[in-house]
Amino acid sequence: MHKQKLNKIKPKTMKTQLKKSAYLFVLSVVLFASFTSCKEDEDPVVVQQKSIVETASSNSDFSILVQALQKADLVTTINNSTNLTVFAPTNSAFNALFTKLGVTGINDLSKETLTPILLYHVLGQKITSSQIQNGYVYTLSPGAGAKTQALYIKIDGGVKLNKTSKVVIPDIMTSNGIIHAIDQVILPNTVVDIASNNGDFSILVEAVVKADLAGTLSGAGPFTVFAPTNAAFQALFTTLGVTGIKDLTKEQLTPILLYHVVSGNVLSSQLQSGDVSTLNGKFKVAVGTQVTINDNVKVVAVDVQGSNGAVHVIDKVLLPK
Repeated sequence: MHKQKLNKIKPKTMKTQLKKSAYLFVLSVVLFASFTSCKEDEDPVVVQQKSIVETASSNSDFSILVQALQKADLVTTINNSTNLTVFAPTNSAFNALFTKLGVTGINDLSKETLTPILLYHVLGQKITSSQIQNGYVYTLSPGAGAKTQALYIKIDGGVKLNKTSKVVIPDIMTSNGIIHAIDQVILPNTVVDIASNNGDFSILVEAVVKADLAGTLSGAGPFTVFAPTNAAFQALFTTLGVTGIKDLTKEQLTPILLYHVVSGNVLSSQLQSGDVSTLNGKFKVAVGTQVTINDNVKVVAVDVQGSNGAVHVIDKVLLPK
């Protein structure tokens, strides 16, 4: 009987087959992983976030804020809006406000009082802490004119609002915006407050106080103030040969300051070339690529809206004839 020969597999051939098998296994794993990844990309798992009001309601540190929103009937308004930024005062911030106002709590404040205050803490855009910059932003709180009120932000050892309130917990993400917790309630600003909260107007504020005009300009108004910067005042001091406001009397300051104030809430879009009546005579406005006053004074920033008027920034002090 003829014996059948067994086919022997050479060692080299066996190694080649093992490499091919390993390669096919790895390839199948990679293809499976890629398929699974693509499927996850096409059908992602959606994590539902709470809304701004729901997030505040779930945090005991914001219980007074939620109570205030409910009394002002703003819960639906906030929940139905998107891409908001809310600077949310903590309970301790509200309690400090109650002490300042001489009230015991939210129950002592009316809806009409609460609404502009609460909306002054809300921006109509979503801004994270990394996107915050120095300057003015516009809130949802109505101003004296057609524009909403401005809020001054300065990064100075942290994010500060109107010079007094500080962000203590940033970037609380919600489904319809972002919350930054703050340590003081911020109140709507008059034109005097706008100047007081911005260090670039410290000399103007000093002059207004010395001329005893702070009370008048904090009234109902409305007023439009053309506000000289500190640099503008320093240039005036050099021209007059004085060292500062302390060298000028109330009688000297009053007519100068009133020459910077116009009755009414006049926005930049409403300015026209020609004579403009102030509380102390008239000055001449020229509207072109840049607005100028009396030929050589430039308006360098416009429409800082307050609760009782608007502020436009100028680079020189105006002197009445």
